[in-house]
Amino acid sequence: MKIAKTTLSVLFLVIAILFGTSKSSKAQTTDCWPSFRANQELTGYTPVSIGNSLKLQWSFKTEDAIQSSAVVCDNQIFIGSNDGYIYSFSMDGKLIWKYRAETSIEAAPLVLDNTIYVGSLEGMLFALDAKTGKLKWKYETDGQISGASGWIYSPDKKEKWIITGSYDFFLHCVKAKNGELVWKFEADNYINGAPATNGEITLFGGCDGYLHIINVDNGEENDKIDVGTYIASSAAIKDNIAFYGNYDGDFYCTNLKTRKILWKYEAGPFLGSPAVADGKVVIGSQDKNVYCFDQKTGEIIWKFNTLRKIDGSAVIAGNKVVIGSGDGRMYIFDLKTGEKIWSYEIGASLTSTPAVVDGMIIIGGEDGVVYAFSW
Repeated sequence: MKIAKTTLSVLFLVIAILFGTSKSSKAQTTDCWPSFRANQELTGYTPVSIGNSLKLQWSFKTEDAIQSSAVVCDNQIFIGSNDGYIYSFSMDGKLIWKYRAETSIEAAPLVLDNTIYVGSLEGMLFALDAKTGKLKWKYETDGQISGASGWIYSPDKKEKWIITGSYDFFLHCVKAKNGELVWKFEADNYINGAPATNGEITLFGGCDGYLHIINVDNGEENDKIDVGTYIASSAAIKDNIAFYGNYDGDFYCTNLKTRKILWKYEAGPFLGSPAVADGKVVIGSQDKNVYCFDQKTGEIIWKFNTLRKIDGSAVIAGNKVVIGSGDGRMYIFDLKTGEKIWSYEIGASLTSTPAVVDGMIIIGGEDGVVYAFSW
């Protein structure tokens, strides 16, 4: 009987990996968290089943606060720090390399084809060899880069392009192989978050108060949706539905085909990004609450009050939720009920998004420390 249950669990896990994500998120596996929200749609989901009690496996101190989020692939961890360095660690916490970017790195790196792509507050987009940290190329924008980069295919599917928002008001699209500009789209104000994409469009919000819908082939705007005030975080795409919050505290669910807002909820400012899976949407707010909404109706399934504002983003891992709070704690909740399963007090604000892979969670703290937990 035990063998049958184990076999069935493995089968379900394989099915979840093969069919639970779209073709564009195929780089993500249970051992690889390659980008800010794990996949191109920015849903912040992994089928990894995490334990009910975690222990601190190791930590590493950088020289300044960490607002960047970690990514993990091929047994390497990558994260930026406000000390101006991009770091690479082994899974046991040993430093493999660090690259001096000169200015703060708030954006999460992107791992793609053995290359790390990450922007700096100086407005520079770096492409680094993942194994050695050696610079391959760099591309300069005219404003700071706060959000993570995404990637898309060229129309002929023969090459990959990197898309990055900047405070110069532009969404930049460059060739992954050499940093050559392909196209750029101009918004009306700063672009903070990472661009989400389903392979046909890319979606991002900014300080101009619009959610922009851009054709990935040519960078032309298909449409834009007025949300009243600036969007500080990233939207998530699930089945042609977009989920996103703004700084006024409105959280939206919008049909990308009809452009209609399906439901809206008013709370505190939303600076984090939503996680979407299993018919649920989870997001933290500056009103100190973690919210879990019904994906279709917008009804609150549960909410949990932490002790400080939440600027970081939630992750849905199997049947659990992982999130860091400004109260200095990392929390794990039951996805279905919202019951707190576990928490760990780091003692410094957490604005970084957890990276979750099989056997490990990695998160950075405002105290400048990278923390790795295992179960």
